[in-house]
Amino acid sequence: MATRIGMIGAGTVGGGVYEIIMNRLKSSSATITKICVRDANKPRDFQIDPSTTQVVTDVSSILNDDSINLVVEVAGGTTFAKDAVFAALKGGKSVVTANKALIAEYLDEIVTLVDEVNNDGRSEKDAVKFGYEASVCGGIPIIHTLQSTYKGDIINEVSGICNGTTNYMLGKMEEGADYDDVLKEAQDLGFAEADPTADVAGHDVRAKIAILAKLAFGITVPIDTIPCMGITEISVVDFDYAKSMGCTIKLVGTAVRQSEFGEHDGALSVYVSPKLVPLNHLLASATGCGNAVAVDSSNLGTASFTGPGAGRYATANSVVADTMRVVYNTCPSSPFPMLSNSIDIDNDFVSAFYIRISFQDGLGIIRSVGELAESQGVSIHSILQQPITDRMAADTVVTTEACKYSQVKALCDLIEKEDFANSAPVFFPMISDY
Repeated sequence: MATRIGMIGAGTVGGGVYEIIMNRLKSSSATITKICVRDANKPRDFQIDPSTTQVVTDVSSILNDDSINLVVEVAGGTTFAKDAVFAALKGGKSVVTANKALIAEYLDEIVTLVDEVNNDGRSEKDAVKFGYEASVCGGIPIIHTLQSTYKGDIINEVSGICNGTTNYMLGKMEEGADYDDVLKEAQDLGFAEADPTADVAGHDVRAKIAILAKLAFGITVPIDTIPCMGITEISVVDFDYAKSMGCTIKLVGTAVRQSEFGEHDGALSVYVSPKLVPLNHLLASATGCGNAVAVDSSNLGTASFTGPGAGRYATANSVVADTMRVVYNTCPSSPFPMLSNSIDIDNDFVSAFYIRISFQDGLGIIRSVGELAESQGVSIHSILQQPITDRMAADTVVTTEACKYSQVKALCDLIEKEDFANSAPVFFPMISDY
C-alpha cells in the first residue's frame, strides 16, 4: 500500500521535495496527496498536479486525515511547526522535517513523545518514525551516518562548518573584502536574510551542533548554555595574520570530550566560534557555501563528510531520503539511538587561542599583556605583529597555549580596560594539535 504524504510548507525546499517525489521518482510506494500553505492562490515556482495533490490552508485537514500516514514539515519556525509536528506524532503519523531550530529547542520532548507513542502497543512495523536528515548540513548525510555507522565505535569529537552563508562570507573576506560589503553581497544573492543575525551570530550553527552532540554522545545540551561567538568581529586583518600562520578562519560548531592526556573521557564541551584552521586541515577545504563535518573516533580516527550545506535540491534530497526510509521501514524507531546520563557537560572549553589586540602604540604594551596573561594563568605561545603604519591604530596578535575559554575571556576583559587598548580584543580558538 502506498504511503500517503501530507506536506506542510511549499517554499524552496518544499518545491524540491515535491518535484523529486512526484516527478522524478514517480514511485507507487509514496505520493504527496496534500500540501498545506498559508495562501493557496500564491504563485509557486513548481507545478502541482491537482489530480493527485490537494492544496489546503488548514493544517488539520492533514493531521485529521486518517489516510495520511507521513507528514513532511518544511515550513520552519518553532511555533506553528511545533504544534503540527507534535500533533502528527501523537496521531500516529511519522514525521520528516528539516527544522533544526525546532529539534534543538524541543529535543527531549520529541524523543519522549516518539517513545510514548511507540510504546503504546505498536509493532516495530507500525512504529512512528522521526526523520531529520535535512536539519543539519543540507545535502550531507551526516545524521544517518551518526545513527548507523558508529554503533560499535566511540566518538571523541564532532566539529563542522554547518552554515553556508557565513562560510561564503568568510571566503570573500579572505580574498580581501570588508565584512559590511560581503554581508550586503550575500543578502543580494539570497544567501543571507534581511536580518542575518541567525547566521552571522552563530545561532544557526548552535542549533545544529546541539543536534550532532545528542547523536554522537547521547546527551542533551540546552542550546542557551552553548557558548556562541559569531563572525561579526572578524576583519580582513585577521585573515592577514591567519595567512602568515598557514591558516584560514572558519565558523565551526564543536562537540568534544575533554582530554588531559589523550584519553577523551572527560566532560563534554559544546561551543560555536570562529576557529583558526590550518590550510591542510579537512575543514579548510569547504569553500563557498559548502559545509564540512569531521568526526574523530576510536575506531576510524578522523573521517570527513563534505558537500552542499543548503539549496533547494540538496536539502530536498535529504528530506526525500528520510521519506523513503520511512516508506521502506528502514528509518530507526529511535531518532537518537544513543542515550547517556554519565557524561558531564562543561562548556568552559579548553583550546589554544588567537587574540588580536588593537592598540595605540607606546612603550611596555607587550610587557603589560604578558603580566595580565600571567595573572589569569594564560601561557603565551607566540606574538605576531605586522609593520605599524598608523601608531594610533595598530594591531598585534598573541597566541596562547591550551587554556580555558573563561581564562582568555577574563584576560581580554582586562586588556580592554588598559589605556593603550582601542577596543575589546578579538579572540577565538585555534586548531593547533593537527
